[in-house]
Amino acid sequence: MAVDHYENFPVASILLPKRLRRAVEVIYHFARRADDFADEGNLSSEERLQKLAEFRSELHCIASAKTPHTPLFQELAGIVEQHQLPLQLFHDLLDAFSQDVIKKRYANFEEVLDYCSRSANPVGRLLLHLYEETSSHNLSYADAICTSLQLINFWQDIKKDYAIGRIYLPQDEMASFGVSETHIANGQVDTAWQQLMQFQTQRARNLMQQGAPLGSILTGRIGLEMRLIIAGGNRILSKLEAAQFDIFRQRPVLRPWDWVIMLGKSAPLSF
Repeated sequence: MAVDHYENFPVASILLPKRLRRAVEVIYHFARRADDFADEGNLSSEERLQKLAEFRSELHCIASAKTPHTPLFQELAGIVEQHQLPLQLFHDLLDAFSQDVIKKRYANFEEVLDYCSRSANPVGRLLLHLYEETSSHNLSYADAICTSLQLINFWQDIKKDYAIGRIYLPQDEMASFGVSETHIANGQVDTAWQQLMQFQTQRARNLMQQGAPLGSILTGRIGLEMRLIIAGGNRILSKLEAAQFDIFRQRPVLRPWDWVIMLGKSAPLSF
């Protein structure tokens, strides 16, 4: 498994079929590098957006059957052609990363969902295209899982995101629970904060449950990979609750023992 922003992305996992590992690695590197443009280093907003625009230009080269300028996109072009991957999914990811540069607050959950539909869901859809499992039901299940994983990542990284000026918690829901930005700035974990975060955690868990049938629909090692991803997300949610949502001092992460527990919970499910 990868770490940081894409810690649920199955890069080079031994569970992936060998024929798909390089394709997954290249897609990961595309997403990770683009995400870093939006988040890392000391670039200005204009410089970040320019780098993302250069990635879009490379995608346009692929779309027009021209040779891309960089090795990453030259390899990506071959993978797109081989697996008939929709280029729009790559554009969606770039749109989400560009949004991170310019949008720092979310008025309501609908805005958060819109972001997730471009920042996370394309990854699941690309994987389903690689697996050749793109039924409408599978795509819907994958969207639910990926949105849940994105939300879980948000709740893990509230402190980190605030340090770079971002809050993904819906502003209207913060207000309704009596939580202000001061809670985040001061690391204040009171009853209002815990109730807000319990609400967010349960929402993410419900979405994960909606998508869970995909872990049984996909067979073999790919199915086990998916069930591990689902178990990992649920494990983080449990850790959030166990820490009473004090993510300011106890950011939940998966330890070696957690993987043992997750493997035990990843036997084929019946729905």
